[in-house]
Amino acid sequence: MSGFLSRREMLKRAAAAGAATAVPRGALSQALSAARAPESFENLTAPHSRILNAIVARLIPSDENGPGALEAGAAHYIDRALAGALASSQSRYAAGLDAVDAHARTTAGRPFVDLDVGEQDAVLGDLEQNVADGFTPDAAAFFEMVLQHTIEGTFCDPHYGGNRDFIGWEMLAYPGLRLGVGAAQQAMDARPEMTRITAYDLPMFDSPDDDGGSP
Repeated sequence: MSGFLSRREMLKRAAAAGAATAVPRGALSQALSAARAPESFENLTAPHSRILNAIVARLIPSDENGPGALEAGAAHYIDRALAGALASSQSRYAAGLDAVDAHARTTAGRPFVDLDVGEQDAVLGDLEQNVADGFTPDAAAFFEMVLQHTIEGTFCDPHYGGNRDFIGWEMLAYPGLRLGVGAAQQAMDARPEMTRITAYDLPMFDSPDDDGGSP
């Protein structure tokens, strides 16, 4: 849809935030094949959690290159943070997700989660273009808030509940945290192996309180 950010633009925006490194991607099939029990949400209601999962799945979708925000647990990052760093946004999320569903029912005749992906993209495009009603202060502001938090949840340190199985870092070909980089690793053709550790796996960092804080 016109103006709707593509997966490529998501990666550019995340890279501009300082996460990307020019090395080849790791194998994403390992993360995709891992069997998981469904995770429960702690702060959003079941209907709201389903809507949010459907939204993040369209903002950074899975494609032929690998998994996206849904698989990375971006919605769980948001839900967890609503009890901490994003606590002031709890009511805004609840009202906004209701408004998304209401707009879907008005324009497409069905709940947002029941729409096909093209119809879901059309609803989100209406939000981005600020032509949907029922949002405070407006639809575009809600869209940008969820988009920003989806990016955070996809590419954050996994300690904060997102970037599950390091999916986001693999998407950017980011090799992970290192305490030192040798000369060989700095060569133009160097291909560092991904470390798959979070900052709080390192003894020099104290883990913050488990309060849903953001990176």
